[in-house]
Order: sequence, then C-alpha cells, then structure tokens
Amino acid sequence: MATVLPPPSKRARREAQQPKNANIIPEDLPFVQVQFRAADTGQVLAGGIHLIPGSSNVKQLELLLNGLLGSSDDPAPYTFSLVDQLNPIAITSDLYGDILRPKHRSTEDVLTLEYVPQAVFRVKSVSRCTATMSGHGGTILSMAFSPKNGARLITGSGDGTARLWDTDMGTPVAVMKGHEKWVLCVAWSPDANVLATGSMDCSVRLWDIKTGMQIGNAMKGHSKWITSLTFEPLHLLGGRKGMRLASTSKDGTVRIWDVATRASSQTLSGHTACVTCARWSGMGVIYSCSQDKTIKVWDARGTTITLIKTLQAHAHWVNFVALSTDFVLKTGGFDPFAKDKLVTDDDELLRKSSRARFLKASTQNGVTTERVVTASDDQTMYLWNPFPKGTVEESSMNAKPVARMVGHQKAINHVAFSADGRILASCSFDNSIKLWDGQTGAFLTTLRGHVAAVYMCSWSADSRLLATGSKDCTVKVWDVRNGKLYMDLPGHKDEVYAIEWSSDGKVVASGGRDKTVKLWKH
Repeated sequence: MATVLPPPSKRARREAQQPKNANIIPEDLPFVQVQFRAADTGQVLAGGIHLIPGSSNVKQLELLLNGLLGSSDDPAPYTFSLVDQLNPIAITSDLYGDILRPKHRSTEDVLTLEYVPQAVFRVKSVSRCTATMSGHGGTILSMAFSPKNGARLITGSGDGTARLWDTDMGTPVAVMKGHEKWVLCVAWSPDANVLATGSMDCSVRLWDIKTGMQIGNAMKGHSKWITSLTFEPLHLLGGRKGMRLASTSKDGTVRIWDVATRASSQTLSGHTACVTCARWSGMGVIYSCSQDKTIKVWDARGTTITLIKTLQAHAHWVNFVALSTDFVLKTGGFDPFAKDKLVTDDDELLRKSSRARFLKASTQNGVTTERVVTASDDQTMYLWNPFPKGTVEESSMNAKPVARMVGHQKAINHVAFSADGRILASCSFDNSIKLWDGQTGAFLTTLRGHVAAVYMCSWSADSRLLATGSKDCTVKVWDVRNGKLYMDLPGHKDEVYAIEWSSDGKVVASGGRDKTVKLWKH
C-alpha cells in the first residue's frame, strides 16, 4: 500500500511561518587564502596557497581544482571539507555560508580544503516493478546479489530452501534443497563461485553457482541456529588456495570453516550469549558482536585466530556490525563501473584487483584504516576506528569509540555504510532512518516517510540513493543529498524483511512475508 505522509505538526507550521535568514553574501566580502589537500594521501596540492573569492561555491571549487590537476577537459566531481582539529566541516554550498558566516574561520586564515573524488557514474533510481517472482513457500528472510553484477540473486526462506534467480529474465535458476528448517542467512564468496547458507537446523551448506547443487555434506558443529555468515576477503588469501568462512550462532560461538574441505578449522569462544553478527575485515581481523553487550576483535591473519580485544560500550544487546569497506569487500575484484571491467575467473588477477580496490577505499592521509559501526537494542550506535595507525597490533589499538550516536527512540535493526564509506544509515523500530557522517559520527538528517518499523536498508553503488524496506509493506528510495523521499514503491502485500541493491546499480530486489521476490528497475 502507498504511504501518505502525515500532516505537519503545529510546531512545524509555526516554524514555517517565521521569517528565514537568507544566506545573503556581502558584496564587500574579501578574497580568502585556500590550499587543497588530497584526502587519501594527505598531500597538499602543488602550487601552495591560492587566493579565491570568499563567496566561491562547490561548483567553482571543482572548476579550480580540475584546472590545477590538469583535468579541465574531462572534469571530475569532488566533495570538499574544511580541515579542522576536531571534526572536518563539510562544504555543501559555498565558503561563506558553511565556513565564514558560522565563524569557523575568518577571512585572514588559510583554509585547508580536503577534497575527495565522487563517483563519476550515476545510478538511476528504480521506479517500477519489473518482475514478481514466486516459488518460495515461506517468508523470505535474506537475499544477496552476485559480486559480479545484478544478473544473479540468491534468496533464503522460511520454507527451508534457498533459490537462485536470473534477474534479467525474472526466472528461477536453481532450487537449493537440503536444510530442514528456515534459511536465515545467505552469502556469496567474493570470487562469485560459491554460495553459503545458514539455517535454523544449526548447519551451514555450500552450493555450486553453475549447477545449483550442494558441495559435499552439511557443515555441522554449531549447537544452535546460524545468525550470520561472512567470507574471508579475497585479497587476504595471498598464495593460499583455501578460502575461509566464518559463521556465528546463537550458541555463543564463531566457527571458522575451510571452504575447500568443509571442515571446521577453529571455534572462537569467549562470548557468553548469542553472537548476532560478524564481519571479516579487509585488514585481517574479524569483528563479532553479541547479546552479551560486547564486540570482540579477532586476529585472523595467521592460521590460528586469536582474540585481540573486547570492545565494551553498549548497555544492551549488540545487534549488528558494519564496516566502512563493506562494498569493496563484498564485490571483491569486480568493479562494476570500471572502464575495463574485469570479467576473468583468473584467481591471481581477481586478488590483485581486490587488493587495489580495498587500498583505494580504505587509505586516508596515507594510512589504511577501516571504521566500524555497531548498533544495539539500547537505541544507540558506536563508531569505532580500532586501528588508526594502519597496523593490526594490540599495542596500537584504540579501544575507545570515536563517537556515540543517539537519536533513535527504539531498538536499531540494521546499519550500513555507503559504498564510499562517507555516510552511515541506520534503520529502527521507531519508523525512521537516520543518516550520520561516516567519519565523525555526526548526525546529518532523519528520513521520515515509513509508517511502521524499518527493517533494512541498502545503498546504491554511487552513494547517492538509499533503498529501505519496512513493516508498512513498501519499498522507498531516498535522495541522500537533500534528505527527501525520491520514490515510493508499493506492491508487496505484507512486511518487507529483506532488500538489496545490486552492485552495478541496475536493480533492487525485495522480499518478505508475502513469499514473493520483487525486482525494481528504472
């Protein structure tokens, strides 16, 4: 059903009637001194200090920067922020409105502007349902697109099966039968060759992509149901052939599996309650969060995995953990928007591409860092930067959070970094989605439009759009730049539990309690 936005409150109507302070730029505003610094390398652009009008806007800064970089013939879009001792200050309109008028700096100061290249491509917003795929006999609980593109989709259901779909044709490719109970989580290997499914029957199963057949026997060892699955990032394999898979369970353990032999190589114990989620970091560590209110950091660089640190801050169950590099880790060596797309199955080329993409996404000021966010039933989130020096050593670890993010009125269901890692979205039972700065944890805006709990969100690959699924039976697409609803997509007959945007940006898939998978395209 379509959602009708509620009428504005008395306070909102009263504020709308008040005169607005227009951002009028003074005519006698002097020139200011600026220097440009690259966000990834930390190097100041050659040419030193430049004298520009204090009224310069973002477009004018882009023109100047492209000219200094020698790319005026093929200009690239950039975002700018003022380098500050505490937190960087984003420049969204012009220097006067964002920096000079709020008195962050004066016209006599030298302004150091940090620039970050934006995605040149633009993902078109999905606007219509192109296929409704039936076949599952139970609620759809999880889904994931292939790392290569949006042509293949895997879904897990309460009917005990997983299904592989051809999204171009809107037809099923394979029905994966073997689990005896609900399939709670699904995951693709980053080389796109293997599928993993976890179930309430306490087992993990591997499936061949080409045939849809199960690989070997079920991987058993957990005593309670599986809550999440995460593959080892492709670039960490080095010369090793065997990829590893981590599974978390309600039994309070994390198990490490060898994908080639399907044997459990190690059991990580230490949590005292259900382990709700885990992420295998590109820096070689595993983050696991639990209902015991803690997040544990495991060193997985060697053959034996050891506990580095236990992060404590939350006052209730920790439901979810996400990384700022999730997008590049999930897509591995496949860059869907590269001019020369990598379509090879050669392991060595895929690993080189995966490493290059990870370093590009995680390097800031010449240091490789990954930010981590955790969400909890205590209605808060914490932003962490556990290894600010770029080395995975306990002595260099920062066990204190960067920021505590508050504002939600009920438990938080899901949290996700944008593809570029600069914005963070959180979904809650309070019917809202909130956006946060992915580097500082500062609150940006609240997206309101859903009239029931928001279960999940998924970012477009260009980080400009956000898709959400809700208990109100709708899928919504939001324009992150202005914080407004971009597209309302009714069609589901019941609650939407799972939503996923393909890595190439062409299709959004959603599924839920009505047992159908819907594909949305432009």
